[in-house]
Amino acid sequence: MAEAENKHRGHVVVMPYPVQGHLNPMIQFAKRLASKGVRATVATTSYTVSSISAASLAVEPISDGFEFCRIADPSFSVELHCESFKQHGSETLTRVIEKFKSTDSPVDCLVYDSFLPWGLDVARGTGVSAAAFFTNNLTVCSVLSRFSSGEFPLPVDPNAAPFRIRGLPPLNVDDLPSFVTRHRLSHPAHRQMLLGQFTNHENADWLFVNSFQGLETQDDESGDSEAIRAKLIGPMIPSAYLDGRIKGDKGYGASLWKPLSKECMDWLESKPSQSVAFVSFGSFANVTDKQLREIAFGLKESNFYILWVIKDAQIEKLPDGFVESVKDRALMVSWCNQLEVLAHDAVGCFLTHCGWNSTLEGLSLGVPMVGMPQWSDQQCDAKFIEQVWKVGYRAKEDVEGVVKREEIVRCLKGVMEGESSVKIRESSMEWKELAKKAMSEGGSSDLRIEEFVRTLGGTEK
Repeated sequence: MAEAENKHRGHVVVMPYPVQGHLNPMIQFAKRLASKGVRATVATTSYTVSSISAASLAVEPISDGFEFCRIADPSFSVELHCESFKQHGSETLTRVIEKFKSTDSPVDCLVYDSFLPWGLDVARGTGVSAAAFFTNNLTVCSVLSRFSSGEFPLPVDPNAAPFRIRGLPPLNVDDLPSFVTRHRLSHPAHRQMLLGQFTNHENADWLFVNSFQGLETQDDESGDSEAIRAKLIGPMIPSAYLDGRIKGDKGYGASLWKPLSKECMDWLESKPSQSVAFVSFGSFANVTDKQLREIAFGLKESNFYILWVIKDAQIEKLPDGFVESVKDRALMVSWCNQLEVLAHDAVGCFLTHCGWNSTLEGLSLGVPMVGMPQWSDQQCDAKFIEQVWKVGYRAKEDVEGVVKREEIVRCLKGVMEGESSVKIRESSMEWKELAKKAMSEGGSSDLRIEEFVRTLGGTEK
């Protein structure tokens, strides 16, 4: 669009939490805004600035006070980082917004990651509107808001009845975010961060959730819902895999790792249609040595081709002789372009930790899934995969919390072979079409984004 039109449609600053799973959807949202004529500026920590390569976006560095200590470092403290980011981030973000005031494109709105609720204070202090962006799904956000307010009590009774919010699927105790159940005491800082999202969210002008109409919401007799009052604007994945309306938008435009794209694609090209089990547990999953062994044996005994994203340190912990025994039908890489892999015809299923971004990618690309949730919101996502969307299975743990190899084989074969796989693939393709429809022109998510854009630049304030 012409520069004049960009100015007319306003200026938004987007501030993500500086980890890959939060950068991806928020950078994608910024690109969606830019495609509609909005000037979009990403404010991110100095050590993540260089990872952002989206041509349509401007990037401004802000400080979290941790310039020499990365979030992935063993010495990293979530609690200290939150305190430091609030102090240094508030100061530097304020300067970013203030510097545009005397230009012909002053900032209209700050879209801040819900993990950084102090973004609302910065917006109010600088006189711009504020939008909280939630990177969890609507159900998890609605449940956590109840725990934050005290409506749902802590600690959780392990024998409690299902947790219900009208308009959303009920959740059993083992479907709840792990930081209010099994990891409540071992990860107090993570729990506080998740619950802290809801200390002031109702005061924001907009609430955005990376989901889409019909994915989680269910009709009830009143036609209403008790979910948080959010606008569903997802799925936030590159346009090339959905509506194709953003030219050249094949990647998120933010990567903290270097993917091995050509190696993966060349390998997949040599494999038959729907013959490969793609395995990835995200950037933060900490799979135990015992679980790692079971995954390895399960993949081996399944007899499928395997594309496994696995860190070098974990490869060293695999059973003796495993790598050699599967070398003719397996490729192991440290990182890959996950969207590109999932979109390939050779991929028949996705063995995933069920992080929300990965779950949305699997849904949007019509890939059957086997869920092996590790922590946080992943238990809820895995439940939905099997029971709500019916696009795969949630692998069951034993009494020690380990998914055994026999269970992994059962789930993989269930989504890759036989009558069950046919029904699962049909459901997967239905959700793929619904995701595409939501983001296409006039779709539910597209309309919500357009509604927001119309309030910028003084047109509907």
